[in-house]
Amino acid sequence: MRIPLGLSYDDVLLVPQKTDITSRATVDTSTRLTKNLELNIPIISANMDTVTEAEMAITMAMAGGIGIIHRFLTIEEQAAEVSRTKRYDGFMVDDPRTLSPDDTLETVYDLIDYYGSTGFVVVDEKRRVLGLLSKRDFCFENNRSIPVSKLMTPVGKLVIARPGTTRNEAEQIFREHKIEKLPVVDKDGTLRGLITAKALVNEAEYPHSCRDRRGRLLVGAAVGVKQGDRDRVKELVSAGADVIVVDIAHGHAEQVLDMTRYIKENFSVEVISGNVATSRGVRDLVRAGADAVKVGIGAGSVCITRIVAGAGYPQFSAVANCAAEARKLRIPIIADGNIRAAGDVAKAIGGGADSVMVGSLLAGTDESPGMLITRNDKKYKVTRGMASLGASMARKLKNGADEKVLEELREYVAEGVEALVPYRGKAEEILSQLVRGLQSGMSYTGANSILQMQNKAKFVQVTQAGIRESLPHDVEIL
Repeated sequence: MRIPLGLSYDDVLLVPQKTDITSRATVDTSTRLTKNLELNIPIISANMDTVTEAEMAITMAMAGGIGIIHRFLTIEEQAAEVSRTKRYDGFMVDDPRTLSPDDTLETVYDLIDYYGSTGFVVVDEKRRVLGLLSKRDFCFENNRSIPVSKLMTPVGKLVIARPGTTRNEAEQIFREHKIEKLPVVDKDGTLRGLITAKALVNEAEYPHSCRDRRGRLLVGAAVGVKQGDRDRVKELVSAGADVIVVDIAHGHAEQVLDMTRYIKENFSVEVISGNVATSRGVRDLVRAGADAVKVGIGAGSVCITRIVAGAGYPQFSAVANCAAEARKLRIPIIADGNIRAAGDVAKAIGGGADSVMVGSLLAGTDESPGMLITRNDKKYKVTRGMASLGASMARKLKNGADEKVLEELREYVAEGVEALVPYRGKAEEILSQLVRGLQSGMSYTGANSILQMQNKAKFVQVTQAGIRESLPHDVEIL
């Protein structure tokens, strides 16, 4: 039996080459996420329940990447996280959150908790605008049974816009009237949309943000392969998901191929399928309709598949092998796992990946939904592999802890662990470090773009002594 050599990121280094790049800041990091979607930075936040919900997805898209909302929520909860991301920004929200005049302040707070919105248009049963309710209208009101009609700013005092209002016209209205929200109302008084000053400011402050054709932030959502996941796909697409990720640890499986085909045949949405570690896995998923393929088996920081099942493939070799096949098929691949530093991003891209998925580095940030704890006067956040016992318990108990569920838990073999990651502050700062490091690696390679990096990158295999040489040595670190 011939056994090939498998290499991890630590086993290789990029070979420095002649370059004409005078500043790494000029290096273009835009890339393909799928056949039809592009990112401005090649970084995706992982679809883990301790990494990506709406807050992380918003941050990722504003920075130029994308977040994938994890699937370990009810269908309604996951769709709400997608909707929250899509509604956060964009020139005009076509279907803003509305209230009836008889709704109470208690209802308003319930909607704020569920959707995260703090501004609502008040309409009648025919969607004719009656008023606008903003946080300033009720922030000092203690009576939660009071109707919205008593608190709202009535339509007669509102500044409104007509359908077809341009960005420049909206900016002029905001500037002149010193308002934050601008309802778009037709001649019959019917609500047609809502323009917010925040959206226009964000577009100026975040010029590299990733948006759809309507100016809304890009967001993805993960699904499984069970029958109920078909209903999940429908709700996620309705909520506005730009891409659906078929999320299975072993993606080279008939059920993944079936789900990929089902989504492509029934919905107009991009599909990422995975995870695989071989060129054959890439080929089969693409033939089933995948618009991109996720690569990585057992490489994640909280994954123990290789220990428990004895199966996997060293990540650098998996990426390189899969990228070679994907290039023939003109399909992007995503390197998922073992990204611990910016240099790993550069190696993954040089090895042929079009983007990377990041989990544990982002799990320690403010925007992740993981729990913040303090141990020995240091702050940490909790993370866990989605095949860990804790994650499995949470999923099953969410659906009811009957005897069958408890029996399944007793027989469950975990392929992930629960762990603590250092608290790292804002996700935006981590993303900035990763992107600057990638740009530096590209400049060493003489590559001005992701495509050039993939074509020009050369690698040298290193020994354990070479790995030690790469680290700080013979000094005492301050």
